Amino acid sequence: MNVDYENLKTYAIKLLGERGVTLTDIANITYELQIKYYNNLTIEECLENVKQVLCKREVMFTVITGITIDKLAESGAIEEPLRSILLDDYSLYGIDEVLAYSIVNIYGSIGLTNFGYVDKVKLGKIGEIDRLGKNSGVCNTFLDDIIGAIASAAASRIAHAR
Repeated sequence: MNVDYENLKTYAIKLLGERGVTLTDIANITYELQIKYYNNLTIEECLENVKQVLCKREVMFTVITGITIDKLAESGAIEEPLRSILLDDYSLYGIDEVLAYSIVNIYGSIGLTNFGYVDKVKLGKIGEIDRLGKNSGVCNTFLDDIIGAIASAAASRIAHAR
């Protein structure tokens, strides 16, 4: 099977948008991660790095997989008890972070440490998405970690380039 990666990337970005996440939202998180190290950093540079991260096949697959699982949980297509675990974003369910590691691992230890930080403090859109999912019937269990992973990977790209 031949996969058209440009269409796959467009689809991944569309899925993020359907969940209320723009690439600029992710770039803003990247900016917060890196501005203390590079005072001449711009949102535009962060946005370009986010776009470059999204060009990676593994990233596209992760975005599509994670958001699809979130949507399936919302629709009731996933059986109990997993559905409730996903809808509640159960704290000891770590598969969402493990999936996100497939993004940050592309860019090394800087990406991984940044991911741990944003996952803990819930920077920017990550916090909004995380709060929205709690007890609302909306499932963002994978989405918040995917956003954090993309932002962290983009931060790592910046660090490596500079």
